Amino acid sequence: MELTEQIETINRQLIDHFGIDTIRGLPMWRVVWSEDQFEKRLMDRTDSGVILLVPEARTVPKYRQWITKKYVLERLVIVPEVSQGELPTNKLSYEPIWPFQDGKQNYLPPRFEVCKIVIDTMYAALGKKSLANYKDPDADCVDPEVFLAKQRAKIDKLTEEMFGDESSFGGALVHGEGIAMPQEYGKIDKES
Repeated sequence: MELTEQIETINRQLIDHFGIDTIRGLPMWRVVWSEDQFEKRLMDRTDSGVILLVPEARTVPKYRQWITKKYVLERLVIVPEVSQGELPTNKLSYEPIWPFQDGKQNYLPPRFEVCKIVIDTMYAALGKKSLANYKDPDADCVDPEVFLAKQRAKIDKLTEEMFGDESSFGGALVHGEGIAMPQEYGKIDKES
């Protein structure tokens, strides 16, 4: 998989910008490879499907079933009491926030700039931080037309990278959930 930035560099920048958990010293945010992540879960069945009399904690893949061969931006969170039965050995857990894939679920290389946008947007939505103090590096551009063209190009590039074709119709067709209706469908009902 191609990388435009080294994962160690991205993770160092995430620590520098968003900090660490002061009790355990763990990064608040990190980027990981989906295939390398495992967690201990309380399981009530064996791999072959036999129901166990007493559930057991087993190490299982964390993302491999859903997010394959991609990088994932994770956030360190406190495991809610209601979920502590499932994750019996952890009070803290890294949870997925953003898989590095386009709208068609194709691999995208991780980038710190994308991580920062996702994190800042999430914090703003939670009311923890405002995007109002975000400083655009092109803001010093004196020609308004050049500035707007740069902004539009940057937004278009990031939107395409992050979402691809996300129209409701296109997305539904890509994910096998769309239904094509004949053009005459509405006319048949009205005439009846």
